[in-house]
Amino acid sequence: MKYTITQGILHPARFVPSPHCDARPLDVPVDLIVVHGISLPPGQFETQYIEDFFVGKILDTTLDPYFASIAHLRVSAHLLIGRDGLVIQFVPFTKRAWHAGTSSFVDREKCNDFSIGIELVGADDLPYTDPQYDTLSEIIPVLSLVYPAITHDRIVGHSDIAPGRKTDPGPAFDWNRLHQLVQLKQGIAT
Repeated sequence: MKYTITQGILHPARFVPSPHCDARPLDVPVDLIVVHGISLPPGQFETQYIEDFFVGKILDTTLDPYFASIAHLRVSAHLLIGRDGLVIQFVPFTKRAWHAGTSSFVDREKCNDFSIGIELVGADDLPYTDPQYDTLSEIIPVLSLVYPAITHDRIVGHSDIAPGRKTDPGPAFDWNRLHQLVQLKQGIAT
C-alpha cells in the first residue's frame, strides 16, 4: 500500500482523534519511533477496547478485572496497527501522543516530546503477524522522509526507553525482520 502524510495525518489510515495528546515542545525535532505491543484485555486481539481506551471511553471493569487497573490512565499512540495490518491513527504526528510514560533515550527524558508511538496489536510472547510487519515497514520510510532524523538506530521498543517498567513489544517481536523489510522498502522508494 502507498502511504502519504499530509498535515501530520497518515493516508489512507482511518483517523479516530484522541483527546490524550497535546502540543509538542517548540524546537524539539521528532527523531524517534517507539514500537509498542498492546492487547485489551491482555492476550485478546479482536476487540474494540484498545480504540475505546485510546479515545477516552470508560472501559467496563465488570468485563475484565484488568480494566480496573488501567481505568485511571490517559493513554494514546499516534498509530495502531491491527493483526490484519490495518492502521488507525489517533494523534497527528505534529502533536505529542501519550504513549511512552516515564522514559528516556540516549540520556534524553520524556520521549513523548520527540517520538512517534506505534502500537501493534499483540502480546510480548506471541508472534506478530506478516501484515503487521509489512505495514510497519511501509510506514517507517514515509515517516523518515518527513522526519529525516529518524534513522535505523532510532527505531526502538517501549522496553528500550522504559527498561524494567515496560517489556513490549517483547521477545516475540522480530527486529531483524523489521529492519530488513524497512531497508528493502527504502531501496524501492529511492
